[in-house]
Amino acid sequence: MKAAVIVYPGANCDRDLAEALRAAGAQVSMIWHKDTQLPEGLDLVGL
Repeated sequence: MKAAVIVYPGANCDRDLAEALRAAGAQVSMIWHKDTQLPEGLDLVGL
């Protein structure tokens, strides 16, 4: 599974979410909230 976690100012659980997704076997990309494109083939996007 490929996942992305959106990172934005004031977020305090983005790293926790990424770690949980990795523990579940996902390949995780951290995406800054101002980025205009997401990686291809994502199965999940977390905020």
